[in-house]
Amino acid sequence: MIPEYTANNEKIGIMVCGHGSRNKGAVSEFARLSEGMRARFPHVPVDYGYLEFANPVIHSGLDELRAQGCTRILAVPGMLFAAGHAKNDIPSVLNTYQAKHPEITIDYGRELAVDTRMVRAASARIQEAIDAAPTEVANEDTLLMVVGRGASDPDANSNVAKITRLIWEGMGFGWAETCYSGVTFPLVQPGLEHAAKLGYKRIIVFPYFLFNGVLVQRIYNFADEVAAAHPQIEFIKASYLNDHPLVLDTMAERLAEILGGENNMNCQLCKYREQVLGFEDEIGSPQESHHHHVEGLGDEAECKLCDTTCSGACDKAALGEDVSGHHHHDHAHEHTHSHDHAHGHHHHDRAHDHDHGHHHHPYPHADHPHGPRSMLKEHRTKRPS
Repeated sequence: MIPEYTANNEKIGIMVCGHGSRNKGAVSEFARLSEGMRARFPHVPVDYGYLEFANPVIHSGLDELRAQGCTRILAVPGMLFAAGHAKNDIPSVLNTYQAKHPEITIDYGRELAVDTRMVRAASARIQEAIDAAPTEVANEDTLLMVVGRGASDPDANSNVAKITRLIWEGMGFGWAETCYSGVTFPLVQPGLEHAAKLGYKRIIVFPYFLFNGVLVQRIYNFADEVAAAHPQIEFIKASYLNDHPLVLDTMAERLAEILGGENNMNCQLCKYREQVLGFEDEIGSPQESHHHHVEGLGDEAECKLCDTTCSGACDKAALGEDVSGHHHHDHAHEHTHSHDHAHGHHHHDRAHDHDHGHHHHPYPHADHPHGPRSMLKEHRTKRPS
């Protein structure tokens, strides 16, 4: 339980920090997640904000909490794993705000992470897809493909693989694989093409994502393409996590961890602090947010090709296809961030002014045959001459 006041008579407020999306469906889903937290803690002010592409931005949410008299703000990232956004960008925004308002204290919690509740929420979404399938196939004859977001942080990528293993053993599938929607490897299409060669009767494609958007739709589109090439295999597309009650339970636990002094990130495998194989040059990179240029664009950034549910029309438009009958959607923000991050509850401000000419460490395996560059090459070959 989160109290209304601390022992030092500080009024508590809760701030849920999101990435943001050009897709209004994804933005509304994140807002519902925050509403779920309000329902859990009706005695405590709860607000939310985004890093980019959508309003309100994080500092606006913090303003609202401060206006309600909150002097101790518990901020949590509404993100599955800790990569650049959770480790660097959100702390940088919070640091800057804290420096401007020393009369309040902002404590930053950890991401949803690998948690038994998250595994159970994932298994529930997968079971829903199995229950809705037109035929019965034993789990032993089924391959599960878990698709993660993909990051330039191997710690975050490895956590997706751990989630895969926990679901695999828990539900007893015949086999399981992990692939990623971008940035790292293997990407969705080569991952599914490999999976189709393993001889299973059914493949379940499960996007391990919190919310909808162009990336989820892109995953489903690739599943359709590979399914068309392998009609002997039944492909099932499971839903993403969304605001499953167990997701809300996990976020509530992250808030309790802050107050209980148990708020620890996994620093042993953090590429910004340790010599992680292949990422040694990124130790000690400056902590700075790379989102100022797209912060709070709101309606200006909102995709106009789709309504609420992404159709993937933006991908088609990028390939030169006619999408005049669509309305718009989220153009995936797929840059790779490589940053330093602060550990513990309080963060010291290292705010900076820049012209977005900052340095991004290159992902060391960008040329991998099943990774980011190969996907770009494939898209180029599909472009009309």
